[in-house]
Amino acid sequence: MKMKKGDIVKITTGKDKGKTGKILKTLIKKDKILIEGLNLYKKHVRPKREGEKGQMVSVPRPIDISNTALICSSCNQATKIGHRFENKKKVRFCKKCKTTI
Repeated sequence: MKMKKGDIVKITTGKDKGKTGKILKTLIKKDKILIEGLNLYKKHVRPKREGEKGQMVSVPRPIDISNTALICSSCNQATKIGHRFENKKKVRFCKKCKTTI
């Protein structure tokens, strides 16, 4: 998976198209990511105790990784990610400005 926890991404498709957010969690086996404050859905929560009221809670749902693009920290644009070796280590780089991420 090319994206990691803490990266800032831009959503390219769906109801939140064009919005940016930080990755909270990566689901590697499903190729999905959770983004902070985006792709929110309402969930109904039952009351746990007697006399307590039920409520609706906004919960972030995973979004497919193919529907997002990483935002480069140096050029501040949505970009594709490449890999290359520097000093015998595999590093990610921005395909637009060629800087390491």
